[in-house]
Amino acid sequence: MIYLDTSVAVALLVPEPRTADVKSWFAGLVEIPVSGDWLLTEFESAISIKLRSGELSATSAKAVRKEFAVLAKSGLRIVPVSRAAFRDAADLVKQHAHRLRAGDALHVAVAREIGAKSIATLDGVMSANAERLQMRLEAL
Repeated sequence: MIYLDTSVAVALLVPEPRTADVKSWFAGLVEIPVSGDWLLTEFESAISIKLRSGELSATSAKAVRKEFAVLAKSGLRIVPVSRAAFRDAADLVKQHAHRLRAGDALHVAVAREIGAKSIATLDGVMSANAERLQMRLEAL
């Protein structure tokens, strides 16, 4: 089971420096990746930030949101975020030296809880923490 971080979902649907890599990786998947409900909120936040900064037009954002809705219904398996995952994420961010942010800690916690074999992320801090926790990273 592959756990999908928001950074990958955004790069899959919005032109970014790693979009070609992410699209190639995604096209080669033989299983449907999994993500937590948190992805829904964090993805919308990323699109809103891109709108406010002028990286996306309102028309483009609307199209991306439609593509994301399709992806979330058929190209991803979305799992609930449990209270235990929130507690695990809180424990992860307590370890301040590892620089893990709350949202990324929640993704890592959900991935651990559901027994994901690997994590797909473009975030360097999240990658370092996943490796530290002996989780395999997808090669993107």
